[in-house]
Amino acid sequence: MPAKQTIRRARRDKREGKSPGTQAGEFVHEEIKRIRKGEHGARSAKQAIAIGLSEARRAGVKLKPPKKGTVSEKTRRNAEREYEKGQNHEPVSKTRSRARVRALKRESTASASHTALSKQAHTAAMRHSATARSAAAKKAARTKGPLKRSAAAKKAARTRSRSKT
Repeated sequence: MPAKQTIRRARRDKREGKSPGTQAGEFVHEEIKRIRKGEHGARSAKQAIAIGLSEARRAGVKLKPPKKGTVSEKTRRNAEREYEKGQNHEPVSKTRSRARVRALKRESTASASHTALSKQAHTAAMRHSATARSAAAKKAARTKGPLKRSAAAKKAARTRSRSKT
């Protein structure tokens, strides 16, 4: 069950006109926090992210299920089911919920470590073309705003000066 604060943040993102992916990011962030706190674990960083996306769909975020051929058929069907349940506001079965948490308690919390998440992000990025990665970086730079862009430039300059010695 997602925290009320997470749902509030996702709704704020929706009001601000942000994409469903960004809204779902709030749920993924909450899931990472839960794992780091030790409430439960996950088999991999990928699973931790998937749990967050699933909760987002169940909470009513209009995050479309992946297209055919992009993920396994089982994953796609599960995402479709979660999406439908979220759009119709169907509650989650207590038995299923309890079983899920009990299974996750047996898993490692290392899946939400900085290393695991950075490896996952890197492998996900490498699946995109160089052009797509470059476009994403350019868009990030454009949408950062002058203050954050200036801070990033100063940090980059510090890093460059450190690596020269």
